[in-house]
Amino acid sequence: MKNFIIYVSILILTTTVKMFGQETFEGKAKAIASQIEKITKEEKALLKLQVEDINKELENGIINREQADEKKLKLAEKSASKIENRVAAEEMKLTALVKEKVEGRITYLDTTNPRRPSIRINFRNKDTTKVSEKRTTSQFVFAAGVNNLVTNKAVAHSDYRYWGSHFYEIGVSYNTRILKNDNLLHFKYGLSLQYNNLRPTDNRYFVENGKQTNLQTAAIKLDDSRLRNVNIVAPLYLEFDFSGNKNHNDKPFFQTHKSVRVGLGGFAGFNVKTKQIIKYEENGHDYTQKEKGSFNTNDFVYGVGAYFGYKETSLYVKYDLNPLFKNNVVDQNNISLGVRFDLN
Repeated sequence: MKNFIIYVSILILTTTVKMFGQETFEGKAKAIASQIEKITKEEKALLKLQVEDINKELENGIINREQADEKKLKLAEKSASKIENRVAAEEMKLTALVKEKVEGRITYLDTTNPRRPSIRINFRNKDTTKVSEKRTTSQFVFAAGVNNLVTNKAVAHSDYRYWGSHFYEIGVSYNTRILKNDNLLHFKYGLSLQYNNLRPTDNRYFVENGKQTNLQTAAIKLDDSRLRNVNIVAPLYLEFDFSGNKNHNDKPFFQTHKSVRVGLGGFAGFNVKTKQIIKYEENGHDYTQKEKGSFNTNDFVYGVGAYFGYKETSLYVKYDLNPLFKNNVVDQNNISLGVRFDLN
């Protein structure tokens, strides 16, 4: 089922790129996401080959077990560092791309003639008056902010850093006007990828104890400790758009994202990955430990959300109705608060 959801999300993203052109904002964003996936696959494939070489040396008696483990550890650390650095560069490109879109600028490239210079079009100065009766439009969604867990119906005195724990969401949404001749009510739906990060306080990290997942104090000083949950969800929202109805040459047209907007709804989907990342220094060396597993988190996720904003920018809150961990004695539910961009 998870693979099916991933396939559907890629299909929708691909369809959106075909609709807008490969060099539009959506096309560039998909290209960056594809590059991040490619980087991870390349580095993992290279690491696999290098580990196989070490195993051959071990089998041939060139090195012993201790030396082989030490070599594998160094290779894993080097590979993780390379992935992190290369992905960080792509994330910077995505941030710059979002900023360019928010500021109303976008670049189209003439792919038929590589020697021809790119043309930059600034939509700020463009006449945006457009007669339109299209009831469905599409947007690229990007959101970011702080993340935490609600424990005993409160976020106060949390076990997780308020500013250090954060979330990201990236996706594609479709916006359908519900009433034929009125622009107030819209049905908003699509697919999103959510990254929910938690950073424990007091030098702690997560440990699986059977069916329980608890925080444990580390024996050494940790430079960083965080648990990352990645979800693919289908958001469903009822949006109130106060852009209003207008007439142009005696014909109605309906613009969206031109005034105050309010969205109320929720989401449902699946957890596709849970990973713990720990960084520390020992004997003058920096170490990064990455542990991928279930950590007893719920596979199925669902929740409610709301946003309130003006034009493309909104304040955004989402709350998971399912507990993060399946069997912990105390239920803890993920909550996120941040800024959301719905970019046409």
